[in-house]
Amino acid sequence: MGLLKEMMPSINRVAFIYDPKVAPGGGSYYTKLVEAAAPQFQVAPTAVPIRNSVDIESVVGDFVSKPNGGLLVLPDSTTNLHRERIIAMAAQHRVPAVYAFRYIVADGGLMSYGVDVVELFRRGAAYVDRILRGTKPTDLPVQLPEKFQLVLNLRTAAAMGLTIPTSLQLLADEVIE
Repeated sequence: MGLLKEMMPSINRVAFIYDPKVAPGGGSYYTKLVEAAAPQFQVAPTAVPIRNSVDIESVVGDFVSKPNGGLLVLPDSTTNLHRERIIAMAAQHRVPAVYAFRYIVADGGLMSYGVDVVELFRRGAAYVDRILRGTKPTDLPVQLPEKFQLVLNLRTAAAMGLTIPTSLQLLADEVIE
């Protein structure tokens, strides 16, 4: 939400899009986090549960057609499967959206903030190596992501008529031009 507010300070509504069938805790995990953070950023959060492309067209379409809104596209298999439609709707209605993964921004999304997936795979490979060399999986500590990355797409911003603030560009790990 902080990224959305920095991108467009006039935002006062944020929809968070997820599929309750595949989201952690049926979406309650996301709902609690987003609703707890919303007052700090002076935005009204709206849960937008989706299950298929029809839901995206109707529910997301209704939200983005009103002014001063932003989207948080939460990471699950359904939002990933329909990311091109979500990207297109956000662009068509000029609504800023934050995604969880770099590859979505490379596909035309505006910005992402999330774990560095490549780094997670590298670390996972090191664990596989240790297991193949005889370490018991139960002897390996649980690891949390250490590297998060902010990726911005200037081309998408320009097409939407948005200017990405210099402060965000300086924070970005990657800026796609």
